[in-house]
Amino acid sequence: MNARWRDRAGALALLAALMALWWLAAHGQWLNRAFLPTPEATLQGLVDGLYQGTLGASTAATVGRMLLGWLLASLLGVALGALIGSCEPARVWLQPMLEFVRPLPASALLPLAIALFGLSAGMVLSVVAFGAMWPVLLATLHGLAQVHPRLREVAAALQLSRSAFLFKLGLPNALPDILAGMRLSMTVSLIVSVVGEMIASQSGLGQSILLAARSFQASELYAGVLLLGAVGFASNALLAQAEARLLRWQRV
Repeated sequence: MNARWRDRAGALALLAALMALWWLAAHGQWLNRAFLPTPEATLQGLVDGLYQGTLGASTAATVGRMLLGWLLASLLGVALGALIGSCEPARVWLQPMLEFVRPLPASALLPLAIALFGLSAGMVLSVVAFGAMWPVLLATLHGLAQVHPRLREVAAALQLSRSAFLFKLGLPNALPDILAGMRLSMTVSLIVSVVGEMIASQSGLGQSILLAARSFQASELYAGVLLLGAVGFASNALLAQAEARLLRWQRV
């Protein structure tokens, strides 16, 4: 058995052990059923919610909000990162402001955004895009800063304009960093989407989970959490596959 299959077998064994522990804890009533439903009840709640309830529509709303916010964040992050990274004075002047704004959690800005723009889907989307933009922007800046000095010398010798250098040498060289930033941005986009749905009462998995918790419907709550995990896992796996294809030249 090679290392890849051994790692997969280990991951499946760990998952099976966690499921067995959950089954024992639920059926042994280590916790009240109102807080820890059985795996069977959770699965039934998931099936009922998808086929008879609103979980399917909620999942679609969250995924749509996450993807749109991520696309906006990626476009803005690459554009602003390229603009700042290609101009040395702009990078020096804006660095303090970027370092000040970057650590701010996007979810903490939701109350401010609600006060300014009200409870709306557009408000949540803007906060999602803002919060998910920073990993892409900083990754773009880092990738452009790591361009080899020889490439800059070649660009100067060929008298390439700033835009030509950016599109022919800078951004292709920064592509691994940009793709890594986009993967992280997708995770941030999902998190902020769910928090925004909870706080701003927008349709989605966040609102479904919050309503299930308030009504002590533990199986529906756990079903929503499982769906969130599945969405995060699937989106990360798809981006990893896309990244591997786009960067296959690195393995040549």
